[in-house]
Amino acid sequence: MRILLFGEYSGLYNSLKEGLNALGHDVILIARKDGFKAYNVDISLETTFFKKKIPKLIRGLVYRISHFDIGDFEVYYRFFKNKSLLKNYDIVQMINVLPLQIHPIIEKLCLKFIFRNNPKVFLSACGDDYIYVKYLLNSNLEYHVLSPYIKNKKLKNHYKYVLKYTLPSRIKLHKYVFKNVAAIIPTDFDYVMAYRNCAKALPLIPNPINIEKLNYIEPNLSDKIIIFHGINRVNYIKKGNDIFEDALRILLKKHASKLKVITTCSLPYSEYINSYNEAHILLDQIYAYDQGYNALEAMAKGKVVFTGAGQEWLNHYNLNEDTVAINALPDSNKIAEKLEWLVLNPDEIKKISKNARQFIEKEHDYINIVKLYLKTWS
Repeated sequence: MRILLFGEYSGLYNSLKEGLNALGHDVILIARKDGFKAYNVDISLETTFFKKKIPKLIRGLVYRISHFDIGDFEVYYRFFKNKSLLKNYDIVQMINVLPLQIHPIIEKLCLKFIFRNNPKVFLSACGDDYIYVKYLLNSNLEYHVLSPYIKNKKLKNHYKYVLKYTLPSRIKLHKYVFKNVAAIIPTDFDYVMAYRNCAKALPLIPNPINIEKLNYIEPNLSDKIIIFHGINRVNYIKKGNDIFEDALRILLKKHASKLKVITTCSLPYSEYINSYNEAHILLDQIYAYDQGYNALEAMAKGKVVFTGAGQEWLNHYNLNEDTVAINALPDSNKIAEKLEWLVLNPDEIKKISKNARQFIEKEHDYINIVKLYLKTWS
């Protein structure tokens, strides 16, 4: 089959492409590179002209005056420059209702071209969108990614990229996309929960992980316990990095001599993926109920990951708590207690490390996941 993957935020579509290629399919990945993460794509729609010194200054000035990013015009130009390569695919899989993250009027022009020139378009539920954000704003969940904002509206600026999905222009685009896609595929339980009452939502297809590229690293516990904390400045509050930092301060007061903490900030993906190789424990995110892509890749490498690992996830995979990943609750004291338990019981690190790798091999192997996509598409 000829398959077009449209958009990339996490590495999901890169792994999906690798699996599809391995099974003999012809795949093109067209996307922006998601800012500093700089993911690999076949056709890049990322702005380059407006990153030059003078155009960048003009772009910033126009945005301050109008709140419109003139860089969106370059994304639009790059899309239509490549339009001959974006037609007549058997399947198009879109990462989001806003795969290009540009002004909705311009985005819709690009999406219209995709829908008119390709017979079967599917949508992933794997990031922020109107359904997900609306669900969180109206849910009775114990916690979720919008919890800090709901408790303190002064944090609104930290959530501007999330809350934009509730704007009328985005809701209108959301309805247009939902009308035209064949179905929506959730990639983890956070989105399964949000899409439960959506008629076009299909069963969960877990994130594909290319385990051939991610070697298992057996924990070397002969010296200090190494904890890795990778911070994304844009999502600092949303990912719970502030709570992780508080937990580390609590832990270091008691066990500084036994620990080494590595902290990085907003690394490109090509650097990030190897920046935690020596670590035993990785602090990924809080407020989630399932693992995102960063957590799954770290688990494939055998890291003990603090991330989403809620009860529904445990039930689905028939797992016991704290055996494959550590559920990161929004409480710095509880996180510090779990970290201390691992520091004082290093054999648990070894057990969880092996379990994590085995879990990824069993439930997230990219070839098996691609076969689920192929079955779903047909």
